[in-house]
Amino acid sequence: MILATIEPAKPDCAKPRCRHAWWQSLVVVATTCLLASCVTTPLPDLSVDLPAQWRHAPSDAASPTSAPASREWWKAFADPRLDALVDQAIAANLDLGQAQARLRAARVLHAHAGASLRPNLHFRTSEPIDPDASASFLLVGFDSTWELGLFGRSEAIHRLARSDLDTAHADVRLAQVSVTAEVAREWIGLRTAQQRESLLVAIRDARRTHVEKMQLRRKLGLASQQDTSQGEAALAQAEAALAEPRITIQGAAQALAVLLGRSEPDPEWLHMGALPRLGEWHMSAVPADVLRTRPDIARDQAAVLHAAGELGIARADRYPSITIGGSIVWSTSEVEARPTSSNSIAALGPMIDIPLFDWGMRKAQADAKGDLLQAAALAYRKTVLTAVAEVETALGALEQQRLREQANAQAWQALEQVSRHSRQRRQLGLASAVDIAAADIERDQAALQLLDARGARALEYIALGKSLGGAAMGAIEPAAMNANPGRNH
Repeated sequence: MILATIEPAKPDCAKPRCRHAWWQSLVVVATTCLLASCVTTPLPDLSVDLPAQWRHAPSDAASPTSAPASREWWKAFADPRLDALVDQAIAANLDLGQAQARLRAARVLHAHAGASLRPNLHFRTSEPIDPDASASFLLVGFDSTWELGLFGRSEAIHRLARSDLDTAHADVRLAQVSVTAEVAREWIGLRTAQQRESLLVAIRDARRTHVEKMQLRRKLGLASQQDTSQGEAALAQAEAALAEPRITIQGAAQALAVLLGRSEPDPEWLHMGALPRLGEWHMSAVPADVLRTRPDIARDQAAVLHAAGELGIARADRYPSITIGGSIVWSTSEVEARPTSSNSIAALGPMIDIPLFDWGMRKAQADAKGDLLQAAALAYRKTVLTAVAEVETALGALEQQRLREQANAQAWQALEQVSRHSRQRRQLGLASAVDIAAADIERDQAALQLLDARGARALEYIALGKSLGGAAMGAIEPAAMNANPGRNH
């Protein structure tokens, strides 16, 4: 430690020597600061080659090109109830609230990131005792230190604070994306299950009618016991199938309540409602947008910055730590209750901490932090590639679900025609009630498959919206090309 001490009681002949020592210390500190200012820790290259367009995006010929881009992708369902649920979840979700609280804390700490590198001032008192225990003193004074943050330490400290803030921002965005996707998923699941219950009730009623007619025909000798038993088994299976959608309805309602921060579901949710529908749509986002909107990518980028900050601290620890320190102390003898002969002393100068015997350990720590920085950069690249793969997978699955829905719609329309013709034949006396019940059952089973396809397509769209992390997607046009199946047509 280089220290220039100033004692007011010294004669004038000592002042030039003190001034000479002070200027020597100043020259040493200035030279060290100049050399240390060149030390920095470069950030790794995080560039990732991305395709210019999505391979599985819908073609422009099959999708509207004039639809405006929207980041509120859930509004594509054109369901005011869903929009309201998302707004309520954004305002009351507990996970999102936690993330927002952590963001506020990170902002406060980031605003004071450089406080450890600013001068501080302390007021202290102490009661030292002479080694011979013949006297004690009361010391009162001020001391101050100012760490210069050389050799990249200041840059590293600010990087750590910035990475914590960026991580908190990413966590908030991640919570928002997850909450909106979960609310939409549970709402679609709830509405799908309600429609499934309605169709399964219709199938059960039709099978009950079929069994009643078969029992009557059995009494008349027009049907066998085997036919009657098969009808009764099918009726029991239809009754048992009702348990699945009812369990799903209750589970989805409870999940929605948790997402909205409520202790119990809203009874209005359990009222029958139509399944929100998707129409033709287009992609306005490009692969590069994923880098700007995916919160997990932003989080990994902040992790790279954090690792770079830790490496900067480890590298700075290998070099001397220079601090400007100063103090002024007054002393009073407690035994004689009088000031000492020299009751005040002031000191000012640089304090230098040079690692010697533990330099090897510090170098090993710096090398390890360098490897961790490389690992963080590799994790970032993997997250980017994984994000692009998720979007491509969701796009491909969404297109396949669209084709599935289209095929099921055609099958349902055909069986709807069969059911209608059966009733016409019944009026002409060419078909029986058993024939009508069988045609209705086949139609409702086709409607059930179409409902499942529409629900699966909606869920794939939700997965796409989540995988894009809020990137702009084209608005959905109302779907009017297919009639609603089942009891709600």
